[in-house]
Amino acid sequence: MAFLKVIKNKAYFKRFQVKRRRRRSGKTDYQARLALSKQNKDKYNAHRYRLCVRTTNTKVVAQIIYATIAGDKVMCQALSTELPKYGIKAGFTNYPAHYATGLLCARRLLKKLDLEEAFEGVEEADGEEFHIEEEVDEDSRRPFKALLDIGLVRTTVGAKVFAAMKGAADGGLHVPHNCKRFPGYEAPEERGMDANFDASALADRIFGSHIVEYMETMEEEDEEKYKAHFAKYIENDINAETLEDMYKDAHSAIREKPEFEPKPNKGITFKRNGNKIVSSVGPVYTRNKKISKEERKNTVAQKINSARARLLAQAGDEEEEEEEE
Repeated sequence: MAFLKVIKNKAYFKRFQVKRRRRRSGKTDYQARLALSKQNKDKYNAHRYRLCVRTTNTKVVAQIIYATIAGDKVMCQALSTELPKYGIKAGFTNYPAHYATGLLCARRLLKKLDLEEAFEGVEEADGEEFHIEEEVDEDSRRPFKALLDIGLVRTTVGAKVFAAMKGAADGGLHVPHNCKRFPGYEAPEERGMDANFDASALADRIFGSHIVEYMETMEEEDEEKYKAHFAKYIENDINAETLEDMYKDAHSAIREKPEFEPKPNKGITFKRNGNKIVSSVGPVYTRNKKISKEERKNTVAQKINSARARLLAQAGDEEEEEEEE
């Protein structure tokens, strides 16, 4: 029998480096994260801020984050679920909602830093290319800079994450970008030629013109499907005629009062009774109380003693039955 050398031996596997947990689960692109977060060594404690945009099935999350050794710190956050108080009652994940959420995040951050008057941005969205750093004088304060962090989303033309970036840029933040991923952009046909950018196409998306067209078409073709598909819009008296005005009014309302208002305390109290949590409203929840190592040992010992006693009692009953026979 020929001698075979084992290549993948124990030493081989010891050199294997396990990937990070969020990389294994496919949640974080660490190469992109490092490029967005790392700062020059000569800029000690100068944070590098990121505009993180994440879209779930029900809402949009826009955050201004900076990295530290202890972990990421969130300076400001805006959710699309806050838009109802500004007049947007439905459609919290569409293109206009992304723009409004980015605008809300920008205005809220500048309000927090007392910079809302110095950097007003675009008061009425028109879809035109806008960079706040080009509008500021050299002698005045520099605008707040944040880099767009889209996570694992594909950077396709018309992606909704870029609507949030456009909202933040129009809101007065310095977010380095160009128009290549906005609706209405057309690449040059030949090298050296100028690209075409139709700002009105982007403005139509920001104010939901594509939603209006879809609503009108569906209402004409299939009214039952229209009622099911746009049930939230119909419930809140939103139709194709009022949709664009709703978004315009929301943008103005966001600029007037972008601060976050926490919900009032309902005064509900909770009391623990063993493993039961009783609330003052009425419901009872089960929450197992954490026990110490000694208590766990005593519990195991009690179970062993009770099982032993049960077995002895059973053995005694069997002996009595044998004696009677």
